Amino acid sequence: MGINGQFFSAIIPAAGSGDRLGAAIPKALVLINGKTLIERAVQSILPHVAEIIIAAPKGFELEISGLFSDNEKIKVICGGEVRSKSVAAALSEVDENADYILVHDAARCFATEAQTMRVIDALLAGDHAVVPGIEVIDTIKVIDSNNFAESTPKRSTLRAVQTPQGFSARILHRAHESGNDATDDAALVEALGIPVRVVAGEANAHKITTPSDLEWAKRLAETND
Repeated sequence: MGINGQFFSAIIPAAGSGDRLGAAIPKALVLINGKTLIERAVQSILPHVAEIIIAAPKGFELEISGLFSDNEKIKVICGGEVRSKSVAAALSEVDENADYILVHDAARCFATEAQTMRVIDALLAGDHAVVPGIEVIDTIKVIDSNNFAESTPKRSTLRAVQTPQGFSARILHRAHESGNDATDDAALVEALGIPVRVVAGEANAHKITTPSDLEWAKRLAETND
């Protein structure tokens, strides 16, 4: 079953609103060139996992389920108020035989299968936590509570991380036992003292968050679809 006899599951926390995007519907259901963000996000991971658990916005479970009614690998549940709660809810539905779990953002719907495989390959090579990341172009300042710059990290030591992120199943379960919230699951794993491998990311795995991001995504889809 799975890759090299290993069982891979995937979670997509997709319960976010479309507020910052300027949409009147949940972000996962926003259309880009005739296809929703959640459908696009599923594409890059579906061929490589045995199951996908989607944490949907409350009240939209049936609508999202309907997009995947012909695929038995996909299960839709009600997500939480924040990302970590959505992931935790999905974790409770993951098959107990899962060896590894990928966590993918619906808003990074243009991540490719190649990116998914870089994460999977690193897991199979022995890493317990893997995230894709790209080099940071801008100079970054660390600021204090009064908005004064405290330090300037070297750009060569910085990466902007993306998804899908991959973890051994037992470690991801441990990370979420704390009940803490974080902007990504790797941060919860880091808190356990477990090394997180960073593999190459992709420019097109950009997170769609603002109206300008959506316009960018529409142009990309028109070129690539």
